Amino acid sequence: MLHRLTLLLSLAALAATTGCAYAPPQAWEKGNLAKPEMTMGGDALEERYLQHIYASKENASGGYGVGGGGCGCN
Repeated sequence: MLHRLTLLLSLAALAATTGCAYAPPQAWEKGNLAKPEMTMGGDALEERYLQHIYASKENASGGYGVGGGGCGCN
C-alpha cells in the first residue's frame, strides 16, 4: 500500500512539473511591459515621495544609512 502511495505521489509531482515552460512575451504583450510603471524605478517623482514618507516614518534624517531613530538610542 505504501509503495502505491509513493508511486502515485511521484507521478503527481512529475505531472505538475511538466506543464511549466518558459514562453517569451508575445508581440501584443510587449506594449504593456514597456510602460514606465512596469519598471523598478519608473517614476522619479513617486520614488522621491516614497523616500520622503520612509524618512518621516523612521524619524531620522535622510532615511537610509543613518544611525538612530525616534527612540533616542544611537
